[in-house]
Amino acid sequence: MGFNHRRGLNPYTSPYTILDCGDIPITPFDNALALRQMSEAFLELGSRTPALTEGDNPKPKLLTLGGDHSIALPALRALNKIHGGPVAVLHFDAHLDTWNPARYADEWESRQSDFNHGSMFWVASNEGLILNGSSAHAGLRTRLTGDGWDDYDSDDRQGFLRISSDDIDDLGTKGIIDAILERIGVKTPTYLSIDIDVIDPGLCPGTGTPEPGGWTSRELIKIIRGLEGLNVVGADIVEVAPAYDGSGENTALTAAQLGFEILTSWVGRGLKRRHESKAETDTKVGTQEPKRDEL
Repeated sequence: MGFNHRRGLNPYTSPYTILDCGDIPITPFDNALALRQMSEAFLELGSRTPALTEGDNPKPKLLTLGGDHSIALPALRALNKIHGGPVAVLHFDAHLDTWNPARYADEWESRQSDFNHGSMFWVASNEGLILNGSSAHAGLRTRLTGDGWDDYDSDDRQGFLRISSDDIDDLGTKGIIDAILERIGVKTPTYLSIDIDVIDPGLCPGTGTPEPGGWTSRELIKIIRGLEGLNVVGADIVEVAPAYDGSGENTALTAAQLGFEILTSWVGRGLKRRHESKAETDTKVGTQEPKRDEL
């Protein structure tokens, strides 16, 4: 069963090939080495030549299903090399994840600890991997560090638009969609990152840092469907923790549905662009003047 009724297509039987690439083998004993292993794997997979090389992105699109959100950093490093520059980030999360590691209160500091699931976008921004001024957070409702707005000031310098969880009450799903499209546009190469804790823990309890007051799964799915026009070149769905999920596995089911929606949108956008390209070619051929016999 793969036919998506809202889009009128089955992504698994389309002209595009969908492959399960399995798990990236990484060490559980050395985070620095694991980061290198993930970075090299993303680069190798993302550099392959796809079966269909049409359209504005003749590269494979990788959808990564993960636990720890830090996998976004190796994905962004690979995309930077594959696309020859920084990409925009659309980040659905209860938390900023652009935190400067120095904001973490800890007497024990190390360079390796700077890289974690709350600082990976800060690291990526400092490495020039993220387009400053074209990226956005959505679904935020986190508390901040310290006694003021320093976290937001840092986030502003990294060029993110912030859409809070509460904003959906005033804007609705359409308003959220419109704000994101206005910020990013439909041509900018974009990395889509979905932390499952953007959804209220009453619906998706299986995550490590739950925050009350989140969106419903229906609202998030509606928003993702409305963003098909984005030029998404890679995506992840992360922070799913089965150990904390309920007996009905609601969190895992929601994550799976979001993955299906992303695949459907990728295929739908690709088919639309193929159709437009073919129509443009046919028009050019049809309007050419007939050749005259030379004297």
